[in-house]
Amino acid sequence: MDQIVYRPIGTIRSPFKTLSGMPIQPRGAQAAAGEIVVDPAYEPGLKDIDGFSHLILIYHFHKSQGFELTVKPFLDDHPRGVFATRAPRRPNAVGLSIVTLLGRSGNVLRVGEIDVADQTPLLDIKPYVPQFDAPQASALGWLEGKAENFREKRSDHRFLK
Repeated sequence: MDQIVYRPIGTIRSPFKTLSGMPIQPRGAQAAAGEIVVDPAYEPGLKDIDGFSHLILIYHFHKSQGFELTVKPFLDDHPRGVFATRAPRRPNAVGLSIVTLLGRSGNVLRVGEIDVADQTPLLDIKPYVPQFDAPQASALGWLEGKAENFREKRSDHRFLK
């Protein structure tokens, strides 16, 4: 298999017009609201989504170009393997965020805790279900003792190219 092709199902709108200064995780973006504008052709797929408090957004890091296999993540100053981080410059520029669903109007979802750049292409939406999606972690690797500071961290120049 040489190629996999995905087509966006919509667009993510957020207050973050530039990458610099963005929250690095949704829980660090508690005051940030945005919209998910789903292509009208996919609106029937939103049936029953209103019953969920949180959604998983899968999207394309459209501002990311190229990748490094070793990166300095936002929460550390030591080089780490890209697959042991959530760095946006990856071999496949796919991102994932869990956001709060605030409401729906037709094909537009209002969301909170958005940490995604404005105009990001949306690939998929899945309902967040704690029983499925929140296993109890027993090891945090290099993030042990560092994950607590994520709310204050913001994106900077290190992943811009």
